Amino acid sequence: QVQLVESGGGSVQTGGSLRLSCAASGYFYSNECIGWFRQAPGKEREGVATIYIGGNKTKYFDSVKGRFAISQDNAKKTVHLQMNALKPEDTAMYYCAAVWPWAGSCPRTDLDYKHWGQGTQVTVSS
Repeated sequence: QVQLVESGGGSVQTGGSLRLSCAASGYFYSNECIGWFRQAPGKEREGVATIYIGGNKTKYFDSVKGRFAISQDNAKKTVHLQMNALKPEDTAMYYCAAVWPWAGSCPRTDLDYKHWGQGTQVTVSS
């Protein structure tokens, strides 16, 4: 059974940085997508960034472009989300999710992802 475990969440002030990690059990598949999503209280879950493991292709949602960076560490079977210039509106529970096999660009909707972690909380204070 696939397990995804997020870590790295915490509380920071506006303008600060955090680095989230998503550790996967088993193997990374070349045709696998990993996505980071977030959900704030009272709001729908929204996409943050995705990465296609085989081609190291990354995509970002508009709200985080230029501030967040997703990367993979195949040796450690881990995907990181570096978050810089954090804003109060980035406050949410952050989840990583995986789907494979997948051909083409990684899906941007959470419904397409089949495996989910338990989440890690990020709180940004003003």
